[in-house]
Amino acid sequence: MTIWDTPERRALRTAVEDFTRAEITPHLPQWEDDGELPRELHRIAAEAGFLAIGFAEEVGGDGGDLVDASISTEAVLAAGGSTGLQASLFTHGIAVPHIIASGDDALIDRYVRPTLAGEMIGSLGITEPGAGSDVASLRTRAVRDGDHYVVNGAKTFITSGVRADFVTTAVRTGDDGHSGISLLVIDKDSAGFTVSQRLSKMGWHCSDTAELSFDDVRVPAENLVGEENGGFYLVMQQFVGERLALAVQSYATAQRALDLAVAYARERDTFGRPLITRQVIRHKLVEMHSRTEAARALTRRAVERSLDTPKTDPSLILDAVVAKNQSVACVEHVVHEAVQIFGGMGYMRESEIDRHYRDARILGIGGGATEVMKDLAAKLLGY
Repeated sequence: MTIWDTPERRALRTAVEDFTRAEITPHLPQWEDDGELPRELHRIAAEAGFLAIGFAEEVGGDGGDLVDASISTEAVLAAGGSTGLQASLFTHGIAVPHIIASGDDALIDRYVRPTLAGEMIGSLGITEPGAGSDVASLRTRAVRDGDHYVVNGAKTFITSGVRADFVTTAVRTGDDGHSGISLLVIDKDSAGFTVSQRLSKMGWHCSDTAELSFDDVRVPAENLVGEENGGFYLVMQQFVGERLALAVQSYATAQRALDLAVAYARERDTFGRPLITRQVIRHKLVEMHSRTEAARALTRRAVERSLDTPKTDPSLILDAVVAKNQSVACVEHVVHEAVQIFGGMGYMRESEIDRHYRDARILGIGGGATEVMKDLAAKLLGY
């Protein structure tokens, strides 16, 4: 037995798989067509005790740690969910950790607790038309005016930005560079705050993505998260968790794609024999299995280390970066081969593997592009 396979965590895995099959999988094709998830799903997941796994009960969460959250992700994918579903239903995983880390009880009561209860939806606003992985170059400006900040600028590629009730937003309050960045919680109904565009995407169709515009938006100064000009540190601090979560999504998707491919190869006859009897297919499946096992082992080791290692520890940052890149490379290979094994059916929108193929492409971009991650790893390794 490992910490991933205790009786309690086996029960958690089973419960999340059952919930996914009952409440998510039957409706996912329709939500893909709708371009978003129903708000009601957040409440249902919260009532079931699955929405806020990994968040402390003291702030309204369901308790548990990153291992429990990772098991939940594995279970959702294993039962036919998707990373698009994960990104949308669990956007609070990147929207509220900065608020919790700040220790601001008023902000926690106003935004974190109702979000973890499924009553509100939050999102994170960092990426801009001219600044993605290069967070220090963002241009959205917030100027102090008495008891408020006046915000002007734009954000793009914001997950859950269409449905969100608030956006934890990175803004520039000081000079150029990382030292002039702050975080503000901005309510969607603030005057001058508009969803300027709902964005259409290659994948993650059930996850709404938005372009946001801020035109002289007045934000109460009390909505400042942490210290003024201290936002870059808060953002960087949370990247370890986000990258490990994406790594888990990657290897869990690879495992689901492999399982689907094996099942199809067993049932599909070609030239009078099951497809899986062909040596070339068996070799593909073995390679898919090997890469998935390696990515899972690497990521789980990093997840375990994160439980008792400061998020600012360079060795943990390196582990998260390497785990993400390795898992992304794994899932990109596995979904490609899975579609090939499915043949024409794999190219049909009605097949589940089609969704995983499209959804997997964003995993090497979000949370830090693969190339940026390699450069960061080189620096951490002293190369």
